[in-house]
Amino acid sequence: MLIATFLHLLGATIWVGGMFFAHMALRPALVELQAPQRLRLMAAVLARFFVWVWVAVALVLGSGLHMMFKMGAGHVPPYVHAMAGIGLAMMLIFAHVFFAPFGRLRRASAQQDWDRAARALLQIRTLVGLNLVLGLLTLAIGALGPLMA
Repeated sequence: MLIATFLHLLGATIWVGGMFFAHMALRPALVELQAPQRLRLMAAVLARFFVWVWVAVALVLGSGLHMMFKMGAGHVPPYVHAMAGIGLAMMLIFAHVFFAPFGRLRRASAQQDWDRAARALLQIRTLVGLNLVLGLLTLAIGALGPLMA
């Protein structure tokens, strides 16, 4: 179970840490760039980051299910169920971001339709912000939940 815990924390760190960096450091620093430069850069950054998010999702989901299975039916504490539920919601939000607004951002950037690209990036920013809050909440539940169990 130690390896599964490590893989779970590794996936969460990559995903939540990447969202925190992108939302709190990268995005604000890019406001100085002109829209075409900013939108092209964000499309390229997100393309690279999202590959790692897919890896993180696989790590978190696989290791989380493994650890829950090892706990046995009826022995999974409520805080673990809360983490699993929030984590699944985060995965669905990410899948939506990847397949919908991120696809629109890439297509609009390729067509140099900066208004459409900016709208797609705003939607991505909003949903990544939501996922960041959910991710931080999940980390808090994971850290503090055992104290309440």
